Amino acid sequence: MRRGTAEVARWRMIRQAQRRRARWLEGQSRRYGRMHGFRHQPGQQQRRSILFITQVP
Repeated sequence: MRRGTAEVARWRMIRQAQRRRARWLEGQSRRYGRMHGFRHQPGQQQRRSILFITQVP
């Protein structure tokens, strides 16, 4: 059965919107991961340096 032009166009628009949303979400998570890393970096360095100092006799 042949699909109408309007129906095909609607499907394409929906698929495009889904793709755009997925790409946006991926970007957001990547950005959040970087920010999370930056925020926790000083604490991690401090913890590492304390660990290193306590291990050396």
